[in-house]
Amino acid sequence: MAMTSHVLEHQDFSAFLRDGEDGRPSIDLLVKGARCTACLSKIEREISAMPTVTSARLNLTTGKLSVVFERGRDDAGAVLERLEGLGYPATPFDPAKAMAAHDAEGRRLSMALGVAAFGAGNAMMFSVPIWAGLFGQELGPATRTLMQWMSAVIAAPCAVYAGMPFFTSAWRSLRKRRANMDVPISIGVILTLVISFVETVLGGADTYFDAAISLLFLLLIGRWLDHQLRASARSAAGDLLAMQAPAAVVVGEGGVEHRTPLDDIRAGDLLLVRPGERIPVDGVVEGGASDLDNALLTGETAPVRVGTNDICRAGALNLTGTMRLRATARSEDSAVAAIARLVEAGAQSRSLYVRLADKAAALYVPVVHSAAMITFLGGLALGLGPREALLRAVAVLIITCPCALGLAVPAVQITASARLFRRGVLVKSGAALERLAEVDHVVFDKTGVLTEGRPRLLDPVPAAIAMAAPLARASAHPLSKALSAQTGVSSLAEDVVETPGQGVEGWIGGRHARLGRAAFVGVPGAAPSETELWFGFDGDTKIRFAFADAIRPDAVETIAALRKRGLTIEILSGDLAAPVAKVAQALGVETWRAGLTPAEKSEAVAARGREGRRVLMVGDGLNDAPALANAHAAMAPGSALDASQNAADLVFSGEGLEAVVAALDVARSARRRALENFAFAALYNLIAAPAAMFGFINPLVAALAMSGSSLTVTLNALRTGVKARR
Repeated sequence: MAMTSHVLEHQDFSAFLRDGEDGRPSIDLLVKGARCTACLSKIEREISAMPTVTSARLNLTTGKLSVVFERGRDDAGAVLERLEGLGYPATPFDPAKAMAAHDAEGRRLSMALGVAAFGAGNAMMFSVPIWAGLFGQELGPATRTLMQWMSAVIAAPCAVYAGMPFFTSAWRSLRKRRANMDVPISIGVILTLVISFVETVLGGADTYFDAAISLLFLLLIGRWLDHQLRASARSAAGDLLAMQAPAAVVVGEGGVEHRTPLDDIRAGDLLLVRPGERIPVDGVVEGGASDLDNALLTGETAPVRVGTNDICRAGALNLTGTMRLRATARSEDSAVAAIARLVEAGAQSRSLYVRLADKAAALYVPVVHSAAMITFLGGLALGLGPREALLRAVAVLIITCPCALGLAVPAVQITASARLFRRGVLVKSGAALERLAEVDHVVFDKTGVLTEGRPRLLDPVPAAIAMAAPLARASAHPLSKALSAQTGVSSLAEDVVETPGQGVEGWIGGRHARLGRAAFVGVPGAAPSETELWFGFDGDTKIRFAFADAIRPDAVETIAALRKRGLTIEILSGDLAAPVAKVAQALGVETWRAGLTPAEKSEAVAARGREGRRVLMVGDGLNDAPALANAHAAMAPGSALDASQNAADLVFSGEGLEAVVAALDVARSARRRALENFAFAALYNLIAAPAAMFGFINPLVAALAMSGSSLTVTLNALRTGVKARR
């Protein structure tokens, strides 16, 4: 039961509010009854217009409305009251309740679809002999009337039950003195049933019980398919969140261990993670060491060694050792939750095509009602009887249902997002797919994108490595880690001090040693390099360790595939010129720049845009975030920093770059399918509406034609990305 305005005014919603990074409070609400893009537009427009609200975004997939308030003006009760007035009752969002409501809706649609299928099949059994009279097999009046009543007995109750999803939605809208798309559908079905009953009672020949129930059957097929598509997109985020541990062991005062639900864990809590358990929340290792399986987060199957002060991400699987972990974030702020929000955002953001569909759909109700009224009055003016004129008006109501238009873009975007998700690409918005389809120039970062981002020691000398290992193991620098990875078990240096950006120093066997940059270790005149480490004891010979970052195995193939699709390639990197030139030469990329600051990278991307190029930026580092935000479209790997992922339009997991080509192919395919659906919907209405107005189409044929158009655009949407494979 919906909450009344009086209750809303006095209810405290502070427990459901959360503060954003900018200090503005927000709340998530579960909205009921929002099914189409017109509903989405109406809700977002009305709520965003409220004086206390900064923004409102509705996710039709989950029914979640995210409302951001101005600082100090978190009037959630007013928002709920406004939604109630719009005919969309809402409650504070609870994932469990949302899932239960979604499942309940699925069961109702399945039951309604089953009843409609039964009614349509059996009503046709009695209607076909009546319609056979059109071919010279006219039934006698008594037999015809019997067949009509039998069809009515079966079809009418089934239509009442199967039509409830539409009738309740229409009634809710009319109570609020508004009209949604279910209103003309409901009017058309009810008028068809009423006319058919009148014809049956009066002994007329034209009854359309079969048309009414067949219309509902086909409409329910489209609504059920839409429900299943949304369930697929919704389950993707749910599956990711399910990978988090449901609870964790918290170490309290005095070392007392107690199991705590995931939602109750706060930043600063000390956690105990044993082998075989998943990391519950993001945190830093305070004690112990282990190997982690980060395949869920990065796609990397090789275990990663972590120890004291190393960062662990939620969702990683602890393989070997027991660790004490200091939580740095709540479960809802974890890396897994962030990825899940990326999935959710795919159905939330509206694209240009969706906005066009919204505008077209907003015009539907007044236009189609006007067309039906003109048809009725025009029929009377031309000398038609009230019955015939009304039948033509009903046919107009039925055949012009904008279901095809409403499904034209969402079906394509949901299908495209689902296909890319299965290939390890998370789409943050439908608009991202549109922009990606338009790109003609690709800019790659080098380290961590074209290369593996894991430096590899060149020409290892075991004796030299053994000397440096105690210091290398004490440092978190990537080169130090690459060096220590070449050793087995070794001792740690004593009194270790790390100088950021320079190196690490400490005592090994009573001798003072340094590991780091040449100048830091005491090598005069050496050119600085980001791909080398120097080691040496005070007053002794210094040893140089050289490293190289291996190019991703599929980088050459990816570059060739992009060129084949007509795109030009460029590398922008903050690394030194020598390693960048080496990578560019290996990949056959002629245009590259090295030693760029974040601002210079961003300006380089912006300059390409001013030249008329539509740039796709692929980067992973914090220094790439401005360039990612400046690009026409942007992609980042799942291993990238949060800032880079937030700036990107798409996020891909795994170690390969094949996802870039796959995303481009699917985006181009989605654009073609969306335009095809628009063209079909427009052509359908241009032909069908006049045909119904002039009496060439009766309600039965109208029902079949309208539902056929919806199925056509849905099936066409399912073709998205089918051939998008190399």
